[in-house]
Amino acid sequence: MSIFLKAMLQEMDKIKKQGDGTLVQLTEEQLYFAPDSESNSIAVLVQHIAGNMRSRSTDFLTTDGEKPSRDRDAEFTHHRLSKEELMQEWEDAWAIFYETVHALSQEDLLQMVSVKGKETPAMAALMTQLVHYAGHIAQMMYVAKMQLQEDWQTQSIPKKK
Repeated sequence: MSIFLKAMLQEMDKIKKQGDGTLVQLTEEQLYFAPDSESNSIAVLVQHIAGNMRSRSTDFLTTDGEKPSRDRDAEFTHHRLSKEELMQEWEDAWAIFYETVHALSQEDLLQMVSVKGKETPAMAALMTQLVHYAGHIAQMMYVAKMQLQEDWQTQSIPKKK
């Protein structure tokens, strides 16, 4: 496995761990809390990350990353899944991502892939995924911290007390 892919997987492992650590702290009701009408709940963010991850990772090298079957707008509506169902969506999407990345070779990273009809090197598409998911997982942590306040268990380096 290439140095890039090892580094990519290390960073994705870190953000998945942050997401996992956030999700386990919350009740089902807390997953559906949105700070205001223009903000996403953690449940919506999980649905969106999972939808994006499935679309981008399935047939990564051979089909456009934005699959015709994906309904992106629906990811931003509450489907009122149980916590267990949301967690299953989360885990299933990560499994697809990891399977895809583990199958890539050094040569594959330089291959051009299509995302929303635009050609980009596979390596760049993977970096875009990392940044996208990290941003949304940071949002998840912030919304969780808003709700849990002093009960929040940090998912990074804790402040010295």
